[in-house]
Amino acid sequence: MNTAVHEDVATLLTLHEAVEQASVGRVFGTPITQDGVTVVPVAKIGGGGGAGEDEASGSGGGFGLAARPLGVFVIRGGKVRWQPAIDVNKVILGGQLVAVVALLVGRAFARYRAGHSRRC
Repeated sequence: MNTAVHEDVATLLTLHEAVEQASVGRVFGTPITQDGVTVVPVAKIGGGGGAGEDEASGSGGGFGLAARPLGVFVIRGGKVRWQPAIDVNKVILGGQLVAVVALLVGRAFARYRAGHSRRC
């Protein structure tokens, strides 16, 4: 078998395995039940891939998967409740952005008042 064809088949098999890993079983985790409460974890799965060929150096390719927790479904007494996962890093970043904007607006307002009071 031609080496390039063999590598292409191996790449396709690897990509197939990666896609299989991003199944519903990966998005919805294994339910956990204790004391009449069932918790079903939920994650967001994303992936991408690429391939290319350069006649001078050969061919290449790549594939990546990423997962991030979204939250859990809590089932208790026949009722379902969604409990989102909180990304503390995003909360901190959002607070920092609000603080920077507040400082810039406050500084601009102070400059405006200082220039306006001199003219009067």
